[in-house]
Amino acid sequence: MSQQVRGVVAPGKNEAVRVETIVIPDPGAGEAVVKIQACGVCHTDLHYKQGGISDDYPFLLGHEASGVVESVGAGVTDVAPGDFVILNWRAVCGNCRACLRGRPWYCFNTHNATQKMTLTDGTELSPALGIGAFAEKTLVAAGQCTKVDPSVAPAVAGLLGCGVMAGIGAAINTGNVGRGDTVAVIGCGGVGDAAIVGSRLAGAAKIIAVDIDDRKLTTAKTMGATHTVNSRTTDVIEAVRELTGGFGADVVIEAVGRPETYNQAFYARDLAGTVVLVGVPTPEMKIELPLLDVFGRGGSLKSSWYGDCLPSRDFPMLIDLHQQGRIDLAAFVTETVGLDDVEQAFARMHEGDVLRSVVVL
Repeated sequence: MSQQVRGVVAPGKNEAVRVETIVIPDPGAGEAVVKIQACGVCHTDLHYKQGGISDDYPFLLGHEASGVVESVGAGVTDVAPGDFVILNWRAVCGNCRACLRGRPWYCFNTHNATQKMTLTDGTELSPALGIGAFAEKTLVAAGQCTKVDPSVAPAVAGLLGCGVMAGIGAAINTGNVGRGDTVAVIGCGGVGDAAIVGSRLAGAAKIIAVDIDDRKLTTAKTMGATHTVNSRTTDVIEAVRELTGGFGADVVIEAVGRPETYNQAFYARDLAGTVVLVGVPTPEMKIELPLLDVFGRGGSLKSSWYGDCLPSRDFPMLIDLHQQGRIDLAAFVTETVGLDDVEQAFARMHEGDVLRSVVVL
């Protein structure tokens, strides 16, 4: 029997979100209903609200979440009712060409729940990133549930569902940051700071944080940055080169997703260095680079999809590192709020006062 819960819906482009009654169907084959305990307020949710992802309104927002499996459908064996899980938005299929080549983190056929959640009048909802977790419960594909240590705080665990995993993975998985490397991170919000944490974890010798906000640069230092550059007042490329013996960084992680910051990343890296784009651009953005420079500087220009993570491998590992005190995931939680506070959390995001607001249910 279906059930009704409260959830946060974006009804139309740039319209204020509102809390609505959501109808959750019983899980079908390969699906699970999860009782949400915490969900981070991510920039991607704001992009959905603003129409930067698609125009498939109304959206059920929220995707950076943790909770407890309430029920599962036929054929589900990896999780069971009562399991504490982190939700992921790239549930690997196991059968596509990437999975069959042993690269499941690139899975080209990730899946979501087949059934639709709706409003009470039958209007179908589009769940953000196939999750829709600004709700008391949500319906997902069972493969989107990754079981982790239940002793971790839900507000901390949920952050691995998107932003923190994206940043750490951009450094470790995509950028292949290694011992002794120099790293520059452009954009010190939640994802950028997570890239700093990942770079430190990987053994980088020098980590340069770049942002236009001195408050964010101060926070970046607490996350492990060894140097900071305010790009509002300082030329980023020259500053990074000066801090790296005139050469540029081995790895530059662009966590903003804008043409001008990508250009900075491209020229702030050393010859044969790596640029990692983890910031999400909007559809109209374009870049222009001299092709000779692309050839002449060598190295790699990479995009990081979800930190190129494999949830079944990376989520439990990072939770263990947090529990051991080797990384501090709790440092990313600036405040906890309720479902009715999401619109205000979006406003605070613009003001730059938070790393993450987390909805706690």
